[in-house]
Amino acid sequence: MKSLLPPDCLRLGFGLMRLPRTGGGNSSGPIDIERTSAMVDAFLAAGGRYFDTAFIYDHSEEAIGKALVARHPRESYFLATKLNAASWAAGNAEEARAEFQKSLERTGAGYFDFYLLHSLEKDNEALYDEYGIWDYVKSLKEKGLVRHWGFSFHDSPEFLDSLLTKHPDAEFVQLQINYADWDDPTVQAAANYEVAVKHNIPIVVMEPVKGGVLADPPVPVKEVLKAAAPAASPASWAVRFAASLPQVMVVLSGMSSEEQMEDNLQYMKDFRPLDEAEKATVESARRTLKGIDSIGCTACHYCTGGCPVGMHIPEIFSVMNIYKMYGDLARARSDYSWRPGGPRASECVGCGQCETACPQHLPIISLLGEVATTLE
Repeated sequence: MKSLLPPDCLRLGFGLMRLPRTGGGNSSGPIDIERTSAMVDAFLAAGGRYFDTAFIYDHSEEAIGKALVARHPRESYFLATKLNAASWAAGNAEEARAEFQKSLERTGAGYFDFYLLHSLEKDNEALYDEYGIWDYVKSLKEKGLVRHWGFSFHDSPEFLDSLLTKHPDAEFVQLQINYADWDDPTVQAAANYEVAVKHNIPIVVMEPVKGGVLADPPVPVKEVLKAAAPAASPASWAVRFAASLPQVMVVLSGMSSEEQMEDNLQYMKDFRPLDEAEKATVESARRTLKGIDSIGCTACHYCTGGCPVGMHIPEIFSVMNIYKMYGDLARARSDYSWRPGGPRASECVGCGQCETACPQHLPIISLLGEVATTLE
């Protein structure tokens, strides 16, 4: 596999979906530009150069325009963003194509090093075709406004094979890969990885810690990892697992704090692939995690934008997982009383837009019903 990145570039990418917020956490208040700028500086100083945002990430493009583009030479980093043509993100072809110019205005980047068709799956492929987005992105490359183009993907290996066969000039693909999803029947991370290998296309990895689940896994999983390497963070195992795969060009980590940045740089600055003993440890952790029931939400928030009642679905599922993964019903009910904010799970109207938008293909409506029964 020939990488599209220079050899001196860290194999770690800065995912910009979950930037620090002034209101605390990563979902309330405006993005904290001062803290984001400090994290950008630390990332660049350690040899990181790949930054990943998207048109639909809440104020992320504007934030990185201020924290990165306005403060560092353009040739010192690689900036990736995405065009989303799904019906919940763009109403027609004109709106979809207009996302590119808006992204340029928000970031001030002048051009994008990597540009992606966002979240390709069977349910939205027809829109990308109907709107002529494939040819549109190629025309942007011809004009020098895009250096490399590809797509991010959430679907089956058969569909991925079909897309890469239809579009052999795609230069890279972004896949959800982590050890929890490696053999998951819905995500099919391993099978999708093998399709990319078959087409010899570089992979950008998203969700290596599965929305934070693998950064703070249940106690039995932590015990497996700690027994093998007491000083290593759970996140380090997950990120190194993805980065050790030969077809992987860069692994994105959605860092939202200085502590996460420091931890990631500690083990990725001088990256060492997993050895055989470490691979066995990860496999043991995967089997242990598989035996624990939980909701596989990655907190991407794609489900919330069109919710007619404004429900904070990922936050609700996060609280529910406290009960599912740790067995602490009292804590879960206490957190549910305040932490998610907004409407309760029982107020779901069952419209289904969230399930259409969910890249994990979760049965959100029935899961909200379970939450209402358990926590309300």
